[in-house]
Amino acid sequence: MRLSARLIIAGLAVVALGSAAGCSASPGLAYAHAAGPSAHATKAPAALPSASTSAPTTVQPQAATVPAGPRILVTGAPRGVKAKAGIIADAATGQVLWASSPNEARPIASITKVMTAYLVIQAGDVDRQIKVPGGVEDYVWKYGATSDGLHPGEVLTARQLLYGLLVQSGADAAYTLASAYGPGMNAFIATMNATARQLGLLHTHFTSPDGLPYPTETSTYSTPEDLLRLGEIAMQSPLFRQIVNTQVYVLKKGDGHDAHWWGTSNELLGHYPGAIGIKTGFTDDAGHCLLFEAVRDGRTLIGVVLDSPPSGPGAGAQDAARVLNWAFALKQTG
Repeated sequence: MRLSARLIIAGLAVVALGSAAGCSASPGLAYAHAAGPSAHATKAPAALPSASTSAPTTVQPQAATVPAGPRILVTGAPRGVKAKAGIIADAATGQVLWASSPNEARPIASITKVMTAYLVIQAGDVDRQIKVPGGVEDYVWKYGATSDGLHPGEVLTARQLLYGLLVQSGADAAYTLASAYGPGMNAFIATMNATARQLGLLHTHFTSPDGLPYPTETSTYSTPEDLLRLGEIAMQSPLFRQIVNTQVYVLKKGDGHDAHWWGTSNELLGHYPGAIGIKTGFTDDAGHCLLFEAVRDGRTLIGVVLDSPPSGPGAGAQDAARVLNWAFALKQTG
């Protein structure tokens, strides 16, 4: 990341109240539906709504969706946020503190990889060995995607590939995992969509394991509310939490694989006090996207910003920092 982006994020963090604190081992469900996923009967939209013609709409949470517990007194709204859509909630109670166009479907780029990682972790045996398939380099080159530098024939464990997937956001790691766990790309994508429905993510659709723009720029999409729910579900896994809070992962050369060095794509980590994840994303149509979580003074906040203008590599992190600063400054009752 460019130094200017890091300085901006660090500057935003300075004005936030409180200090960084350790994360809770068992976070609450951030986007708490009044009923479980089976209670929803609506189908996901057949096509992505046009995002370019609709202005963001700020939404206040319905009191009925907030579980019992300490409440946060919401006053005003975060300033200077340029993202077209977003949401933030208290992870312990599920209270939504701020939302902008929370139900509007938008392309989500590499945030898609959260679902890919979730399925791999849920499948178990993350120490199974997986051979990097042929065609992986052509796949990355064709879409101009972020690469972990994997080569066909290398053998890594699923755990190691998960670090490549979530830390550096390698499309080659996504391709390799989907091919192994589908088995095959089509079967894996079908499982992604079936799991989205089971989790109640009814305005989410996947056409890839990585969020690359195929067959079109808007084929893979979700909403801020759906991503908030997906993020909190994924963060209940200790392994997932550990990986997304990793700034640098070094894989030494070993039997069957080369040495690799993967640095995080999340500009909040190491620069915003209390940041512990989660996942970035960027394509031309999606803009800068960031699913994030941070902990400060015992309060855990989880949120997402979608389609921050591509003003620099840290655009999504800058918007996330503005939302977090505002939310952490809110007073709590009880």
